[in-house]
Amino acid sequence: MPEPESHVPWRGSGATKGRQIGALAEFLILEVTSQSKVYKQKLDRLLRTEMKIRPRHGEFEVEILIDLNRDYPAIDLDNVAKAVLDGIKGAVFFDDAQVMRLVVEKRWAESERVLVRAWPRGDQA
Repeated sequence: MPEPESHVPWRGSGATKGRQIGALAEFLILEVTSQSKVYKQKLDRLLRTEMKIRPRHGEFEVEILIDLNRDYPAIDLDNVAKAVLDGIKGAVFFDDAQVMRLVVEKRWAESERVLVRAWPRGDQA
């Protein structure tokens, strides 16, 4: 995975932020859910107003890091991953069938959030 540069500022405000560092698209969502419509709404607003990125053809790699408080109700990683992919589909790539590598990780944290990183695979960057 390309290592993001910390000096690139986040765009957006509130519970959904994003930034583009070269070919890497990175999103931070301060809500964890398995409902696609939540991510679609939040990301659509961000992508329309703050980030003017266009979907690309080709193969992609996606990393989804889910931070949860230990008291958070149980949630299935695969459901969150599908919801997130549906949320960035049409913005980062045209269809989630373009994703060739997907890494999803759940970590314990003080508060809930989802960090999403997506980038073109290999020499397509």
